[in-house]
Amino acid sequence: MSEDWQNAGFGIYVHWPFCQSKCPYCDFNSHVAQHVDQKRWIKSYVTELERYSVLTPGRVVQSVFFGGGTPSLMEPETVDAVISTIRRLWPQGNDVEITLEANPGSVEADRFKGYASAGVNRISMGFQALNDRDLAKLGRLHTVEEAMRAFDIARAHFDRVSFDLIYARQDQTLSEWESELGQALSLAVDHLSLYQLTVEDGTAFGDRYKRGKLRGLPDPDLAADMYELTQALCAEHGFECYEVSNHAREGARSRHNSLYWRYGDYLGIGPGAHGRVTLNGNRHATEAFRAPGEWLKHAEAGNGDKLREELSGPEQAQEYLLMGLRLREGIDLGRFENLNGSPVPESKISELTDLNLVKRDHSQLSVTDKGRMLLNAVLDVLLAD
Repeated sequence: MSEDWQNAGFGIYVHWPFCQSKCPYCDFNSHVAQHVDQKRWIKSYVTELERYSVLTPGRVVQSVFFGGGTPSLMEPETVDAVISTIRRLWPQGNDVEITLEANPGSVEADRFKGYASAGVNRISMGFQALNDRDLAKLGRLHTVEEAMRAFDIARAHFDRVSFDLIYARQDQTLSEWESELGQALSLAVDHLSLYQLTVEDGTAFGDRYKRGKLRGLPDPDLAADMYELTQALCAEHGFECYEVSNHAREGARSRHNSLYWRYGDYLGIGPGAHGRVTLNGNRHATEAFRAPGEWLKHAEAGNGDKLREELSGPEQAQEYLLMGLRLREGIDLGRFENLNGSPVPESKISELTDLNLVKRDHSQLSVTDKGRMLLNAVLDVLLAD
């Protein structure tokens, strides 16, 4: 009997929590450290992977993602040890995608050569901006010149290279974003992740915002204009918006992130990593200990997870809806009903269809271009009791 996760597949996320500095907008689990004992980290990653392999025997790994933090601070030997362990413990698909995130300031040619030799076949680069003024405002350590040099190194070693940009930045005009995005589209190999700047609680930007010190943020109308421009310009250059913030050429979607959005199973390995894993027919949410030292201690003792909690059918259905409607393809209503035990009410679908916020194609429900801009409101309607 098939299990729900098989609709989307199985992947592994590996979290490297260390950075050279903490960006003021970042709310990820990242830490600045002067020295990291990478051999100790290798042993802990291997121990965690071996523990999970006993619980998930025979699963075919379709994607591996090294996230952070700044994984390009990992030694190639560390990356090689993790990938070699995964290969030893699970079968892999012929076209397994292995992605590593990199910051331009930490890119070295020899290190990238080592990552490629280890099996990494896709690089995701954190450019964030293409002018030095805004890079400084975002707290980035690299310059545009360093970013371009890093990009050339990545292209020399990897066929698949993506990079991230943040827009709706302080004092950014629509014409400036149009010029910058045009430059990015002329550079990108196959994939772009384009995010509106969000001010999160607990970040340096969040603290400044509360004190009235974060000035120059765009008003909602300008931010919406930037979003619409992003969609139009990317489409013009052949980059499909397959997810709210992600654009790709034909065949170049991020398989690992698509696994999340399609609600597959994935292991979360490393400090603070979250996972979804089906065991004995029941899907569980997992969360690793967040602090690097605490995670190491528990991983070395045999279990780095602080939480493993079984999810009910309705909880799974809600997560599937929240993730799946981010995709242009949307969700399968039959799959939702199987998880939830009851369908999405037709009255809600009709209400949103009449407002041109969603569209239905047989069993597939997706948001329209208009609905994508109002996705939170659409979700509120669909998930309301």
